[in-house]
Amino acid sequence: MQIQKILLPLAAVVLVVAGYRAYGWPGLALVAGGLVMWQLLHFTRMLHILKRAANRPIGHVDSAVMLHAKLAAGLPLLHVVAMTRALGQLESPKDTQPERYRWTDTAQSSVVCVFLGGKLQSWELTRPAPDGVMEPTDSVAPAP
Repeated sequence: MQIQKILLPLAAVVLVVAGYRAYGWPGLALVAGGLVMWQLLHFTRMLHILKRAANRPIGHVDSAVMLHAKLAAGLPLLHVVAMTRALGQLESPKDTQPERYRWTDTAQSSVVCVFLGGKLQSWELTRPAPDGVMEPTDSVAPAP
C-alpha cells in the first residue's frame, strides 16, 4: 500500500484539528476552505490536461525521441499525458496491471510506457529501420 494514501488524509485531519484548537470554528473554516481550494486546483489541472488531450489523436506525440528523453521513473500517468498532450494507445488488457501505453510520432517512432499503479515503471523507444540502408549481399565484394 502506498504511504500517500494514509499520510494525506491523516495530514488533513491533523490540520483540521489544529485549526479548530488554535482558532475555534473560524480556524476550522479556514483550514477546510484551504483543503477544498487545494482539491479544486488539482481537479482543474486534471480537467485542463484532459481537455487538451481530447483534441488530439489517441497515441500520437510530436516527437517520440524527445518524449523518451523526458521520461523518468515514477512519473504519474497524468504527467505523461500532459507532456504528450494526447492519451496513449492502451496495449494491455483493460483494467489489468501493469498498464502499457504507446505513443507514436509521424516518423513511426514509438515509445511504450509501462505503468504500475499509475506510476511509470519502464519505457522503451522503438524506431523504424532506415529506408536508405542497403543490406550486404554475397555478390558484393567487401571493401579493402
